[in-house]
Amino acid sequence: MTEQLWPGSIREINSLPEAEKNAIYRHLLPTWLVDRYDVEHEHPLVGTHNDPQIIFRCPDGSRALEISVKRRASDMDPMLYLNMADTFNGQLLVLLVVVNDPDSPRFNTDIDQDGNRTHFGTVTRNKPAEVAAMKAGLSPGQIRKGLRAFKDTLPAFEQFVSKMGHDMFFIEPLAYHNAITFERYGFNYLRGRVEMNNIHEEFQPGGPLHLRLTDENVFRQVDAWKTVRGRSWAIHDGILGHPFTGFQMYKRVGIDADINTFPDAIW
Repeated sequence: MTEQLWPGSIREINSLPEAEKNAIYRHLLPTWLVDRYDVEHEHPLVGTHNDPQIIFRCPDGSRALEISVKRRASDMDPMLYLNMADTFNGQLLVLLVVVNDPDSPRFNTDIDQDGNRTHFGTVTRNKPAEVAAMKAGLSPGQIRKGLRAFKDTLPAFEQFVSKMGHDMFFIEPLAYHNAITFERYGFNYLRGRVEMNNIHEEFQPGGPLHLRLTDENVFRQVDAWKTVRGRSWAIHDGILGHPFTGFQMYKRVGIDADINTFPDAIW
């Protein structure tokens, strides 16, 4: 861990003058934004219709931070969305990180057919959009293809938390495939490792989850157990008998936890 350079909590940073806290939060912007889309760290928070747009939501008194980066201000969806917060015991928690390919087709899995927000399919679902997204190779909760940029985004997280004087940060996987992705990049489990191992075992031929797979349900195809994405769609569809919740993972700066609950996984 490097020498602490910044305040140790989001709330403390949020209490700083606007220019100062924004300068700190710009360190969370990964280099791929520049390399792929020419979104420079110096871009203003507001711009014209066709300019890149970086928005920080970090009001004084709040324990939370939101960052939204669009290739153009007129784009419907951000390329990068990040939501972080302080926990009550002084740790750093990543609540959500989303990376979208702005050039890929959009699937309205986030809005049901009545126009209501689905909240990643946890409140309501748009099944026709989910089927189209699944057939296009997307995972549950995705509205567009990703950029396969998490590997290039993680160093910015680690450097940021290190400069705040922390040696780890926490993250909550919203879906099965998220947890497997985080494993691949060195995260460990605070809660949920036993259940992840159980899920893997129960998806094996003859296991209770494997026996619930059927080609009569597009989200639970008989070969879904073979892939991360297939399992994730089946779990999203309720094959566990309960929501995929209660999981929490953490990453120690510079350390790979070497966790693998789906050996030889394919996507």
